[in-house]
Order: sequence, then C-alpha cells, then structure tokens
Amino acid sequence: MTSARDGYRPGRFHIRLLAHPSSPAPPHLTNPLFHLALHQPQIPNNTGNIGRTAIATGCALHLIRPLAFDTSEKACRRAGLDYWARLAPVEHDSLDDCLAAVPAPDRIWVFTTRTDRTVHDADLNPGDLLLFGGETSGLPIEVINRFPGRAVRLPMAPAERSLNLATAVCAAVYLGIDQMLRRGQLRIGPGATIDRATGGAAGAGAPSDAR
Repeated sequence: MTSARDGYRPGRFHIRLLAHPSSPAPPHLTNPLFHLALHQPQIPNNTGNIGRTAIATGCALHLIRPLAFDTSEKACRRAGLDYWARLAPVEHDSLDDCLAAVPAPDRIWVFTTRTDRTVHDADLNPGDLLLFGGETSGLPIEVINRFPGRAVRLPMAPAERSLNLATAVCAAVYLGIDQMLRRGQLRIGPGATIDRATGGAAGAGAPSDAR
C-alpha cells in the first residue's frame, strides 16, 4: 500500500476479491472469529500489520473510507503484501454500510481512550465486530455515542496517551481469544492452531450461539 503522499486520492479504489469465482469463500470471510473494522485509517503500515493479524487469527477486515492510502492490487504487490488477496478485506463508504454488511450488528465493541471501561470487562464472542478509529484522533465522539455501553479500552500506565493502532488491534484480538479459550469456545489444536471447540478451525464451522 502507498500513502496519500504518493498521489493517491482517497476513495478511488475498491478492494477486489481475487479468488476464482467458483472457489468457496475462505472461512475467515464466511464465519470469522471477529470482524475488525478500521474507521478512516491513515497509516498504511498499520493497516498492513492489522491485515496480517486478521488472516493469522481467522478474522475479517473491514476498511471504512476515506482511506489515506492506496489499496490497489499494484500498491499491495509493491508493498510486499502477498497475503492481501487471501485476506480479501472489504472497503465500505461509511460506517453504516459496514454495519449493514456484518451480521448481528448489536455485537459491537468500540475501542477508544474516551472511556474507563477496559476490554477485560467485555465478553468478546465469535463474530463480534471490533471497531477502531484512525491513528490521529481515534473515533469521533458521535460514533462512540452511537453505541452506549459498548466503549472499551486497553489499560495503560498512568499519564500514557495511547497505543499504536496495530498493536491495539492485535492485543484486543488475542485477549478475545484468551476469553474464548477459557469459556471453551476455542481450543488450541495440533501445531498451536486456533480451533473452534466444535472441531473446526477458527473461522470455520457453524457460527457460535454465544452472541
């Protein structure tokens, strides 16, 4: 991916599914562990790292425009994102478009530093949507206010301002995995794989009824 400094005009490109039309959709798209939604992300390296976390953990990635970088196939190839086509992230013109595309939109966790409630107090379940803001200012307050009782944060040392976005997303995903392991919704399979407790790999099998 390239940044706006390379001449990209936000909103110009759509992510394309590169798999053959007759091929079955990968499990992380049909039944993801989490839906990871980035609201107007600004730094391409962060989004690339989050994409790596998503595909490694069986999550779906949603990018909400405007984006401050180019996500064309050429740009991703130039950035060495060989997994991007398999990840097949979806771009949305607005938050509402994203929510309309995700099942059970009431299962949303809004990550922001504008709350005292930590992610440790949330009960993360398979299929939940984890919403994160852009690097400069996070989520707009009007977005946070749309989801009362759903705002959470990662705890930090006193007087520290924030975590890197890619770091925060990865930490939230693995905290959710730990919760689901403790509840028996997931298990660690052969080769340290993340498996659904029903026997399928994370992102595969029937959706959890724990929503």
